[in-house]
Amino acid sequence: MNLNRRDFLQQLGFGAAGLAIASTLPATGWAIPAKTGKLPRSLPESQGVAPSGLLDFVNTIEAKKLNIHSMMVLRHGRVVAEGWWAPYAPQYIHTLYSLSKSFTSSAVGMAVDEKRLTVEDKVVSFFPKDVPATISANLAAMRVKDLLTMSTGHDKDTTPALRGGTDNNWVKSFLAQPVDHEPGTFYMYNSGATYMLSAIVQKLTGQTVLDYLKPRLFGPLGIEGMDWEVDPNGINTGGWGLRIRTEDIAKFGQLYLQKGVWNGKRLISEAWIHDATRKEVDSKGGKGDASVNDWIQGYGYQFWRCRNDAYRADGAFGQFCVVLPKEDALIAITAESANTQGILNAIWDHVLPALRGTGLPSDKIKQAALTQKLATLTLPPSSSQAASSIQSKISSKTYAVADNSLHVKDVTLTFGKDGCIFKLQDDQGDHQVLCGMGRWRDSTTTFSVAPLSLTPTPVPNGPNRKVAGSGGWQDDNTFVMTWRFIETAHYETVTCRFGADGVQVEFQNSISIITKGKDKRPVLEGKAVA
Repeated sequence: MNLNRRDFLQQLGFGAAGLAIASTLPATGWAIPAKTGKLPRSLPESQGVAPSGLLDFVNTIEAKKLNIHSMMVLRHGRVVAEGWWAPYAPQYIHTLYSLSKSFTSSAVGMAVDEKRLTVEDKVVSFFPKDVPATISANLAAMRVKDLLTMSTGHDKDTTPALRGGTDNNWVKSFLAQPVDHEPGTFYMYNSGATYMLSAIVQKLTGQTVLDYLKPRLFGPLGIEGMDWEVDPNGINTGGWGLRIRTEDIAKFGQLYLQKGVWNGKRLISEAWIHDATRKEVDSKGGKGDASVNDWIQGYGYQFWRCRNDAYRADGAFGQFCVVLPKEDALIAITAESANTQGILNAIWDHVLPALRGTGLPSDKIKQAALTQKLATLTLPPSSSQAASSIQSKISSKTYAVADNSLHVKDVTLTFGKDGCIFKLQDDQGDHQVLCGMGRWRDSTTTFSVAPLSLTPTPVPNGPNRKVAGSGGWQDDNTFVMTWRFIETAHYETVTCRFGADGVQVEFQNSISIITKGKDKRPVLEGKAVA
């Protein structure tokens, strides 16, 4: 979104973006008309869920700084609690990372149901033109089932070889990797294996996994507006790259809870769901023994087993769809957390007891507190002191930037009554972000999301990405902005330090912040243009 100064100043007069608010609901629950594609809602107690446990869950998430963006709890097919930490909101899609894998698995299951393939089929049989000149015994033995269970026999994840290789044919690159172990005998988490499942579905159907799933899964569940990253040849990446809304994650989990039936129609066989969500192989990861570690409970067909006889679809940084069949419940979560086991612990410590009725009978005080809490969730915007004494002097001033590896030419900060716009020019053109002063402001931007190149997938807004910005003066000479790319898991912190006639601009991406790493981008050095 490109704003001239007049448009910008007009925008600064508008109110702050609204918070995601959970409505007060009738005690018996209610169903939203099916055409809206929304799940029915209910008060927790009406479904045998203690609101005190749900409140404790939310409070724990915040107290332990687990950085959740959204959560939705379902019981008996009804949403009993939901919340979005502003500036995240219900209408936004969100990067799923490896939670995408469970959708790819579902596509394979549907193709199996349609008799297009079996899990015993050999991987090389689908790609005779892409196999290496010499096919090893282990590669020849690799089955679709081995792809599904992360038991391909590779010693390491093949994804770097696909994404970083010189050959744009990722299928060929995968088949060229050495298969060190007999397939089916050695577990190694391998997103390249999921990519191959996507490639197989496309080979058999002539459609990407995304297009294949539209009439079979997304359409029936009322999921719209999704997109999915593709490889250089237009094959969905499979193991990552899908973006959908939190409620869409919940619908997916509810379909699995209902053993593949939706609105009276079977979408996927019960047999597939049974096989996909049971322990097929031993898994690795996490810390500690099986009493505390949810990564060593076993792995199915692109689903993880959990403690408490649950299973989950799971993506990096805390994208979760945790399904609890015994409790007829599920929890959908989006996040950017460095402590994903901590999120699961909070579910077992607070949500699970709430589902078992701990805290019932009726507690109207706790329900009111939960409703109020869910209505006011927010991630803190950049803090702001009173306007700096230099603000009027630097506003709209252009700073020419010294040569740098980012090819940035100049930067400008323009301040209005209660906000600012940061503008940067590089070799690709002008980029800008709108920021509220000490509050969130939504806009779109052509800035990329560092350190990730998001997707070559065509999306409706083209290069524009939704962003919520906030800014504030840390001291008289230091202005700090936070840019949250609200359809991804990530954000940027941008610090501008002003001197007598210059500015330093420092970027830090959120992954480096939460992992206590270092952002590799240079600090920009700018001089005021006369």
